[in-house]
Formats: sequence, structure tokens, C-alpha cells
Amino acid sequence: MSNPRTEILVVYYSRNGSTAQLARQVCRGVESVAGSSARLRSVPPVSAESERPVRQVPDDGAPWATLEDLRSCDGLILGSPVRFGNMAAPLKYFLDQTSALWLQGTLVDKPAAAFTSSQSMHGGQESTLLSMLTPLLHHGMLFVGLPFTEKGVNETRSGGTPYGASHVSSAAADGRLTEEEAALARALGQRVARVASALKASRPALP
Repeated sequence: MSNPRTEILVVYYSRNGSTAQLARQVCRGVESVAGSSARLRSVPPVSAESERPVRQVPDDGAPWATLEDLRSCDGLILGSPVRFGNMAAPLKYFLDQTSALWLQGTLVDKPAAAFTSSQSMHGGQESTLLSMLTPLLHHGMLFVGLPFTEKGVNETRSGGTPYGASHVSSAAADGRLTEEEAALARALGQRVARVASALKASRPALP
């Protein structure tokens, strides 16, 4: 019997497209690992008048993420633009709805990682990455970062940190990812997929 595929959920919020660029590279990294697949999802914007999110179906891009996506995934990678050194409100709103999963221990021992983007070099990328990881640690997830053995962490002059992949949109005139930023996003996807696959293989099969 063949082994079941390892599915990594990539959930992001992107207003101007920079975080979406990273998300696609993360997915490429996930799917470069044999037996792994990426499920790309986004979250809706939150209205300015209340905490209720805008519920329209997206005209393009990834479908909205659901709690069922979280239940079924083998690993999770979150992405958000920087908002004053913190994750964007739409992603925070989505995570705030996961209390039932926390009570059930649904995400315990699954690997997790994060990525972000900012306009400026010192816009608060690392604190934003940590803000996404905090609720995931409460869920009992296992943090996966980018070690300095990844060549791009040492060579990047824009985005890319040991806390997760990142992008500085002002680093290139057209706002595209630099070569190092794209490579590190793929490396992050690969690392999470490999860890998730190893963990899944080590668990006893259900009767």
C-alpha cells in the first residue's frame, strides 16, 4: 500500500500581492518534496466598521481558508504583510476562530512556519513572524525556521530571516521577489514538508 500524501496548508493574507508572491514560492517548495502537496488558501479582509469579515467569495486567487482545512492538514505555513510589527487583522481574525481546535488538540505536534512582507527594510518583519507563531505555539505546533545553513540567509540583502521567509518590496523596482527571497521561501516550504512527512511516517497507523 502506498503512503498517503502529506498535505501542507499555506494560509496567507495579501493586500497588494507581495505576500501572495511568497505564498506561491512556499507552495513550490512544499511540492518539490516527494509525496507532499500544498493547499493554498487566503483569508478575507475585515471590514472597518466591525469585526465581521467581508464574506464575498474571492473573484480570483486562492479560496478562503476554513477550520476544516486546519483539521485535515499535516503542517501549516502562515503568511501576512507587516502591520506595525504585527500580523494583519484578517489573519488574526481567522486565528481567533480556532478555539475549538485548541480545545481538541487538533494541531498538536504538527509543524508550523511563517512568512511576511514589508515595504521597508526595517518595517518589523521578525516581530511580525513571531506574532504569527505565538498562537501556533499555544496550539502545540512545532516551529520550523530557516537555519543559517541555508545559503540565502547569509547572502540576502533584502528579505529572509531565521524566523521565516520574508520580502522587502522596495528592494526591487518592480516589487518582485529577489532571487534570495524566492529561494528562501521555497526552502521554508521544503523544510515544513520534510518535517511533516517524517512525523507522519513515525506515527502508528490507525486500525
